[in-house]
Amino acid sequence: MNEVTKPHFSIPSIIAVVAALVSFGTGALWGTVLALVAIVFGVIGVLLSLAPGVRGGMISTFSMLAGVLGIVVALIKALRSLF
Repeated sequence: MNEVTKPHFSIPSIIAVVAALVSFGTGALWGTVLALVAIVFGVIGVLLSLAPGVRGGMISTFSMLAGVLGIVVALIKALRSLF
């Protein structure tokens, strides 16, 4: 039997988005950690989105870019606290 399923977002893509968004509201250390989590799970989400029936490639790509931006913001926060 051929069962038709709706495309769904992968769990790693959802984790990546949440981690990227939360990284902006935390301090320098946790912001960096969460940004790295967003990048790693974003890569996993992009790889999983290549499978049929799984969505989230664009969201994972967005979260990877937001993770890179989160690292920049965390670096700025760290520099501000030093000076």
